[in-house]
Amino acid sequence: MTITYPVKNGMYVNMTNRCPCACTFCLRHNGDGVYGSDSLWLEREPSVEEVCADLDLRDLEKYDEVVFCGYGEPTERLEDLLQVAAHIRARSKIKIRINTNGLADQICGERTAPKLQGLIDTVSISLNATNEEEYCRLVRPRFGTGSYQAMLRFAQDCVAYVPEVVMTVVDQVTSVEEQERCREICDSIGAVLRIRPFES
Repeated sequence: MTITYPVKNGMYVNMTNRCPCACTFCLRHNGDGVYGSDSLWLEREPSVEEVCADLDLRDLEKYDEVVFCGYGEPTERLEDLLQVAAHIRARSKIKIRINTNGLADQICGERTAPKLQGLIDTVSISLNATNEEEYCRLVRPRFGTGSYQAMLRFAQDCVAYVPEVVMTVVDQVTSVEEQERCREICDSIGAVLRIRPFES
């Protein structure tokens, strides 16, 4: 069972396969793993203790950051994630990032950004669209209408509690014009736009 796996200069943490979205461009459609990893499909969700033990086997000083991002939405296990982040903080000064669809508030039923303060250095949120209709077409969130605004509100909240907030769009599913509009949205929130390549 693959709990942690290296990607470039990051050590990635795979804690769940659950996700409230079915994005049309999701890497999970393309295979069992990414960037040469073993299968990221979990036979079961690892405990906090198992995740921490797996990380303890890694030389984190070799990496620039730890990234909560596997074959699922990390905030499906937000409280567990924060326990693991605290464990990392106790042993290393390495930066900690969450790659998320930004629907943590809907998943958890509460405002979640304040919980990230002091533990998470970067939150990377999938923006991917300039309006609710296009967002729902691409992302297909189980929460339906209102998900786009919930994601934007979460991003705005994160700006107050996390040092760096990044919002991403996938190059092959957004036009240049849409990307520029997304940049304007990010500017209004106080986030940084990252245009990421589509991984086939």
